[in-house]
Amino acid sequence: MQAFPDAGALRAPQSLDDLLLYRLSCATRASSSMATRLVEGGFGITYREWGMIGMLAQIGEIRSSAFAERLHLDRVRTSRGLSSLFQKKLVERRQDAEDGREVHVRLSPSGHQLFRELFPRFANLNIELLDGIDAAYIDTFLQCLRWLELRGRELSMLGAVPEKADRRSGGTRQRWPKYSR
Repeated sequence: MQAFPDAGALRAPQSLDDLLLYRLSCATRASSSMATRLVEGGFGITYREWGMIGMLAQIGEIRSSAFAERLHLDRVRTSRGLSSLFQKKLVERRQDAEDGREVHVRLSPSGHQLFRELFPRFANLNIELLDGIDAAYIDTFLQCLRWLELRGRELSMLGAVPEKADRRSGGTRQRWPKYSR
């Protein structure tokens, strides 16, 4: 790995290592593999399903469309995740009495039990990851993360990247001939 970038390098990137999103991705990859092994190997669910379980444990029952918004996922991915959790009997669904098109979801008793078993392990991993970092640095880091989230949403709403993903019609496979000359 190259030398770790400083603020100047992040503000005027010259290499991959100087890109903020790349650095965030590296930091996430360094620890997320442990989380993936924990949920998939230990409990038979995906990391996305774990996020859904955690959110449902936190908020209780919610309309599936509102749940997708809360997770910042599209409705299709949310629906697939919920269907998988329903098949695993970790989530319960019910039709809305007033609007039959709306579905409400909540954790089943098994889902609550899984959350109670898994959350302490994630909490411990969180504690271990932060071990040795001064509280003032953590506070500053959290302020920066919050700003990055807000700024990312703002840039997205402003259309900072006009390209759209097109996975239904081949996605990146369509683009390769253009660059393979």
